[in-house]
Amino acid sequence: MKKQTGKLPFSKNKLSEMPFRKLVPNIVTMLALCSGMTSIRYAIGENWGKAVLFIFLAALFDGLDGRVARMLKASSKFGAELDSLSDFLCFGVAPAILMYQWCLFDLPKIGWFFCLLYAMGMAMRLARFNTMLEDENIPPYWSHYFTGVPAPAAAAMVMMPVLLGFDLAETKPFLKTHLFCSIWMCLVFYLETSQIPTISLKKAKIKPSMTIPLLVIVAIIAHFLFTQTWLTLGVLTALYALSIPFGILRFLRDKHLYEQSQKS
Repeated sequence: MKKQTGKLPFSKNKLSEMPFRKLVPNIVTMLALCSGMTSIRYAIGENWGKAVLFIFLAALFDGLDGRVARMLKASSKFGAELDSLSDFLCFGVAPAILMYQWCLFDLPKIGWFFCLLYAMGMAMRLARFNTMLEDENIPPYWSHYFTGVPAPAAAAMVMMPVLLGFDLAETKPFLKTHLFCSIWMCLVFYLETSQIPTISLKKAKIKPSMTIPLLVIVAIIAHFLFTQTWLTLGVLTALYALSIPFGILRFLRDKHLYEQSQKS
């Protein structure tokens, strides 16, 4: 038998020499996770505005952690796993609890089922995303698309009845009905777990002539976000949902062009 030395399988020097920049992306991810947990707290307390706000805050941190990791050259396997777990909490568990507390808690017997369905769909969507990262045979045109609705977008979509309900509850009472919310959650479950291609803006490019119009549009959206926050977020989410068919058509065009280029 080998003599037990009592030494750790790594040296203290390796831990003490880790640069702080390596931890920055993980810190951002933890901020996202904390935002998701805080959203759950406010949903349980029926503080709907703050519950929704913290999920969108988690989406902001989620969009930053990967970019920070690439910018600081601090990507790691640990960070990727942590990010996936954070996404499940923030965009799978937190929105499900919000929808249950907001509308489905008093749906006899099956209200909780739709929340479980959505959360399970998010877990499957994230698991598929992680396995696809290791696939080296993905055609290049797929780099402009996600497979299914991405996690933050799915969370925004499933909360759309809440967002619109803040300002339209009196004129559109169906937004808080059991039937509409349960069907809507089933639809989002299908979209997040499906093979439907949805547009990714990570590698999007714009023409120089479109710079000023785009900045004007951003300014207009910012104005409405500050003056009509919930309605604007709800409308933007609805527009994203309506854009999915156009994304499919664009994907089919790109796929056709790629196949034609391969034959020639």
